[in-house]
Amino acid sequence: MANKVTLQDIADALGVSRNTVSKAMNNTGVLAESTRQKVLEKALEMGYKQFSYANSIADIKNPSFKRNKATGEIALFTGSFLNNSHFASTMLDKFQHEISLLGYSLTMHRVDTNNIENLSLPLSYRPDNTKAIVCIEMFNQPYCEMICNLGLPVLMIDAPVASYWMPLNADILLMDNFSSIYSVVNTMSKKGITKIGFVGQVTHCRSFYERFMAFREAMYINNLKFEDKYCLSEVHPHDADYKEYLYKALEKMEDLPEMFICANDFVAIDLLYGLRKLGVECPKDIKLFGFDDSPESKIMTPSLSTSHIHSQIIGYSAANMVISRIDQPDLNYRITYTETDLLYRESTNI
Repeated sequence: MANKVTLQDIADALGVSRNTVSKAMNNTGVLAESTRQKVLEKALEMGYKQFSYANSIADIKNPSFKRNKATGEIALFTGSFLNNSHFASTMLDKFQHEISLLGYSLTMHRVDTNNIENLSLPLSYRPDNTKAIVCIEMFNQPYCEMICNLGLPVLMIDAPVASYWMPLNADILLMDNFSSIYSVVNTMSKKGITKIGFVGQVTHCRSFYERFMAFREAMYINNLKFEDKYCLSEVHPHDADYKEYLYKALEKMEDLPEMFICANDFVAIDLLYGLRKLGVECPKDIKLFGFDDSPESKIMTPSLSTSHIHSQIIGYSAANMVISRIDQPDLNYRITYTETDLLYRESTNI
């Protein structure tokens, strides 16, 4: 695989400083427009992916292109408190910045249990001025279907598992839930680790389901036996009681695997609680792998091996998908994946 293009690579190609390239990418500091344009064009040419300052390709390649500013609101619906989602603030900041460049404003609406049970919209929602709806942490299939039948463009950032066989009239944005898990299982198998389990409610959302399927496929590809007895994937809310549930489930196991792959970092943290309560040490006795690269994964002991998601890229991609759907409502519905990066830390002892 080719090395990723860095800011320094772009700087070297243009004969300018890395600081100049950074200013152009982030739209910070004082920089001539012609220089900024040159940097962005070179970045596109070299295949650089992680733009911090959003310009559409049309804007970058054609400086004379001027788009009329739109007006209206893009409504964000969420089924949980976003401060519980470690990537949400960065992602939303980027998303809001991108849509504001085009004249749209962002409104946020919490969908509670009463809304879901009654298939009703939040009282704060104003349909008259809404041009599109973005859903985060919205995993109730009937409610998502209701939203998708309002006649507005809808983007789902992750989606219900049932949307696989009951497709939604919406675009779906996910992170790559497969590559890191394939790589981890392959690496572990080469080190003689053959007993691997999975922890997390598989039916919670598409991302959790895809991570579980990646685990099963990776076991098959590496000629390792998949064993249900090592998987704690039952339907159980990932709430305050989850770590006690995991502890009791671990206690009932006749034997433990050599490694657990977890649906996300917070599942791994709760699992570690149960393992410690049983006197099982990580990574000495068992290895752990999470997902999402939460802030907690870096500071916990041991630090957690995980898969890093790019919050700004998700925000940028979400903005592009929503705006293109508003502009071209007849486009085929799309499922888009953003890149993730595998991070090995202490919990896998590599």
